[in-house]
Amino acid sequence: MNKVLLYCRPGFEKECAAEISAKAAEREVYGFPRVKDDSGYVLFECYQFEDAERLVRELPFDDLIFARQMLVVGELLRDLPQEDRITPIVGMLTGVVEKGGELRVEVPDTNEAKELTKFCRKFTVPLRSALRESKILLNYESPKRPVVHVFFIAPGTCYVGYSLPENSSSFYMGIPRLKFPSDAPSRSTLKLEEAFHVFIPADEWDERLASGMYAVDLGACPGGWTYQLVQRSMMVYAVDNGPMAPSLMETGQVMHERVDGFKFRPPRTNISWLVCDMVEKPVRVANLMTDWLVNGWCREAIFNLKLPMKKRYEEVTQNLAMIEERLSENGINAQIRARQLYHDREEVTVHIRRIWAAVGGRRDER
Repeated sequence: MNKVLLYCRPGFEKECAAEISAKAAEREVYGFPRVKDDSGYVLFECYQFEDAERLVRELPFDDLIFARQMLVVGELLRDLPQEDRITPIVGMLTGVVEKGGELRVEVPDTNEAKELTKFCRKFTVPLRSALRESKILLNYESPKRPVVHVFFIAPGTCYVGYSLPENSSSFYMGIPRLKFPSDAPSRSTLKLEEAFHVFIPADEWDERLASGMYAVDLGACPGGWTYQLVQRSMMVYAVDNGPMAPSLMETGQVMHERVDGFKFRPPRTNISWLVCDMVEKPVRVANLMTDWLVNGWCREAIFNLKLPMKKRYEEVTQNLAMIEERLSENGINAQIRARQLYHDREEVTVHIRRIWAAVGGRRDER
């Protein structure tokens, strides 16, 4: 298997292709992307047979912005016979995967492909049994073993391969399944909830999203992102000239500051979180977020960069490089990650965390 398959948001195949090509070249893995507009996936074909697996091992999945999932696949299986679709799939995996820990039968995130989801659910059960009988899957699910993927792009047509659990998305189709809270002020609340799931390990939530923390939400109106912070029992400065949802104000946890988000300054020194979903040019937002981190006004930040119609990959990478350079110039060690989330649209979500290190027997944030 000499191909790397990446799931992505339909309409962002070119950005995903540009990204995997650049990341592969950095690691001296050479090949070319196959791109079909609005397909919801990109195929990167490596010139060297063994390079596909090397790439999915050495390229940190967390470094990818536009990919929802990353796996190794072989040639496209076409015209699977209706009377026996299983045998060709088992044959493709034989000798490639042994004792896999999980099976996922998936489709691209497109309206056309979603019509196959009912079939995929039914097909999973007999296929899993056949793969276990062939020793391709363990008889029980294991999060430590490779995940076997069968990716149907059309009826009777699929890619077959595997992902590494320690370097891929743990979500089916690479999409966290979240339910919109009926009492949330807007659907944008799901962006921040998804960001928490993607950027913060579940076993660190109690420490990093703790009750009693102080947070700032720039451009908060009507309160979709503030809602997530309030749900975690934080105290929130909601900064926006517009109105906030009365239900949030009634909690007693929200202080509404009717100020321009670019001019607001925190009234206290113990702000843990800064979040921002303002509709502004990405460079303005990137600089504002960096100002907060350089000045030590917050410990972690999650914000969205709204993307232009063209050169979207270049826009994101330039802004991330600028942020990294400014933080470095100011002696600030930080972890920076970016991802186009499922609930994002023409935007990318960025998470930055200042790394605290022990210096001279005390904790130092720089």
